[in-house]
Amino acid sequence: MSTSKVTVVICQAQGRNPAKRRLEEEIATALMMQPGVDVSLVPHLYDMSGDHSGMLFLRSVPGNLIVLGWLYERALRWTLDRSGVRGHEGLTLLKGEEDDDSDAEPTPSNGIGSVDIPQRKLYCIDLRVSEDADEYVREVRRIADENSVQTVDLMSWIGGSPEQSLLQRYLQPERILEARRASDSGQATVADRETLPEDTRRRWYPVIDYSRCTNCMECIDFCLFGVYGVDQLDRILVEEQDNCKKGCPACSRVCPENAIIFPHHKTPVIAGADGEVGGIKIDLSKLFGGDDGLSAIEMAVKERDTELILDGRKAVGDSVGLRKRDRDEIDDLMDELEALEM
Repeated sequence: MSTSKVTVVICQAQGRNPAKRRLEEEIATALMMQPGVDVSLVPHLYDMSGDHSGMLFLRSVPGNLIVLGWLYERALRWTLDRSGVRGHEGLTLLKGEEDDDSDAEPTPSNGIGSVDIPQRKLYCIDLRVSEDADEYVREVRRIADENSVQTVDLMSWIGGSPEQSLLQRYLQPERILEARRASDSGQATVADRETLPEDTRRRWYPVIDYSRCTNCMECIDFCLFGVYGVDQLDRILVEEQDNCKKGCPACSRVCPENAIIFPHHKTPVIAGADGEVGGIKIDLSKLFGGDDGLSAIEMAVKERDTELILDGRKAVGDSVGLRKRDRDEIDDLMDELEALEM
């Protein structure tokens, strides 16, 4: 049976922050009452492995999909893409300051782009934008009213591996919320524990934004820990994510297109904020380099050497994996800014 609905998936925050828990519950409870909306809750998007039932559920959703999570919009989109959850970018009006680029001209993209994109729209919304649940509900309602399409009912769609019951748990958000409250209070029953998705652990790995990536391979040359590889189409990919060194974003700093995202890094542009290099929307002193005045390349070399030493290996400095680059507009702009300061 076909129904005109849009699916909303709320990716929960790491930990048990009460304010974040409350916002998630307020949004989920309000959306359950909305016609034309199916709502589900899954663990934190970045922490789920590819075979986690929450990720399998996301891959099973047909039709237009709205994903809310505690990451920048760009980080959400490309973390989903990495796990095979794809769609054409849907316009979201609810944005944070770093992502609000409504007055800027569209930046031409030379990226190689994603592959196997289905004919549906994927909307990504950062839950850090507002503390008001009503704002998210209104935005979901706007998207649902404008873009809902005929889709297969989720109950009849879900199947395959793993067992159908493991995926159907995500179709019962009320029960998940009850089980989560019981778990947080230390009063969870066996049934509560069986209702909750399997645990995740906090992870750290790069996510590639293929709308910016030009397949230059500078990241695979620079990284000495075997994180990157190439697929059957000779496209760069994150092959061994668990080889990545926690807290190290060095490969992001050497990427000439700012195409490598570390969603939990403290610097917005590395964490996936949508500010363009040419747009100068983010403080240039913190764009790619360090707070101590090091350039992006110098900072990347320092971070890589630190991890090599901790790994029992020798530091290599800038003698390995760096290509000589021609000056570009950013170099000229930095020189002009330094001259102004002087």
